[in-house]
Amino acid sequence: MAPQQTGSRKRKAPAIQAGAATSSSQISAAADAEGPLLPKKQKRPATRRSLVHYLKGREVGAWGGAGLSGSEGELRGCAVQKLPELLRERELTLGTLNKVFASQWLNARQVVCGTKCNTLFVVDVHSGQITRIPLMRDRGPWLARAQPTCGIHAIELNPSKTLLATGGENPNSLAIYQLPTLDPVCLGDRHGHKDWIFTIAWMSDTVAVSGSRDGTVALWRMDPDMFNGSIAWHNDAGLPVYAHIRPRDMETIPRSSTSPSNRKVRALAFSGKNQELGAVSLDGYFHLWKARSTLSRLLSIRLPYCRENVCLTYCDELSLYAVGSQSHVSFLDPRQRQQNIRPLCSREGGTGVRSLSFYQHIITVGTGHGSLLFYDIRAQKFLEERASTSPDASPGPSGRKLKLTCGRGWLNHDDLWVNYFGGIGEFPNALYTHCYNWPEMKLFVAGGPLPSGLHGNYAGLWS
Repeated sequence: MAPQQTGSRKRKAPAIQAGAATSSSQISAAADAEGPLLPKKQKRPATRRSLVHYLKGREVGAWGGAGLSGSEGELRGCAVQKLPELLRERELTLGTLNKVFASQWLNARQVVCGTKCNTLFVVDVHSGQITRIPLMRDRGPWLARAQPTCGIHAIELNPSKTLLATGGENPNSLAIYQLPTLDPVCLGDRHGHKDWIFTIAWMSDTVAVSGSRDGTVALWRMDPDMFNGSIAWHNDAGLPVYAHIRPRDMETIPRSSTSPSNRKVRALAFSGKNQELGAVSLDGYFHLWKARSTLSRLLSIRLPYCRENVCLTYCDELSLYAVGSQSHVSFLDPRQRQQNIRPLCSREGGTGVRSLSFYQHIITVGTGHGSLLFYDIRAQKFLEERASTSPDASPGPSGRKLKLTCGRGWLNHDDLWVNYFGGIGEFPNALYTHCYNWPEMKLFVAGGPLPSGLHGNYAGLWS
């Protein structure tokens, strides 16, 4: 993979023009009230794929996965439930990199990661080799309005795994790379966010949405000519260059009355089936947008647990969003007035839920205390450890919650560690990111120490 170079090129890049943005002033007044905030004359369509119908189907024996034959669905469901207790950890060495915030599998042996120290790299989970990816630079100066130490908080692959979206050298900018080469394609910089990008979601192969701590969500459309070979993307020296794009639409989330200055967009999740975008803001609200060529807000809901809502995931099969907060995971089905799934408590010392993922009926929870928990949404309980009462008996539930505890990782024993933390020997690592490679039954987990001032990292392959 070649290093990137910014600057002019002989052929002008086709800049994407801004679309007509919907005004946010119409929704700001309605957002001052508690509870659901529904725009007038907006009706939610009924659906038969809600969690209520799923649970009723389960009661009469519909246990298979969606779109699978009965036996195949049962086998896959059994594998998903059995895998966590079979996983064993192998720690990966990341040197002195600081806190891995985001990760995605590129293929069977490579994972791309982003860190707090603003490093984008690929790690080979077999050999442990690390390859750094050059970051894209804005056209204009940005150091006066952004802190370079905030890091890369989001990495997402488009559905066909041909493009990768992440942050640029300026953490306010959206960077798009081509896969598998990781050549730079385009950068959304000056006309985009005014603060750090915390989260990204793909709506299709060429449309992505980013959420920022400036309280906005931006919709970006990539011109297919940028990555189908019809434009010369190299300069005279043969080094790759990239286009600079602007968002098609940009929306500001409603300002709440409880915390009007803290409407930072922390997490996004897209429903392809419903063409809707869920967003979580740090003021304790869940927002739902209709996502087409522009964004149209449908509702805002006050979350039951409002502290440190930092992660969000969505399950298409159940039409269910899951939100991770300081000590709970809350479940939301926007099509049901009354939520039928009670929140689960992580009980990990109040260190928070830091990463979430759905696969079929199992939700994986990465905590701020260095542990992985597994929750069965069908049974509405955590997976339990297995124990044998005798050598001849088959293992049965032990009554103890299954918990995988991650290794020590690396911690920088600097002056801050000595002066402010008393030289404490170990800190559990917050698991800021995890991602599954289901075909090979592998799980990549990464993070670092939870206190913001501490410098360290953790990465592990569970298989």
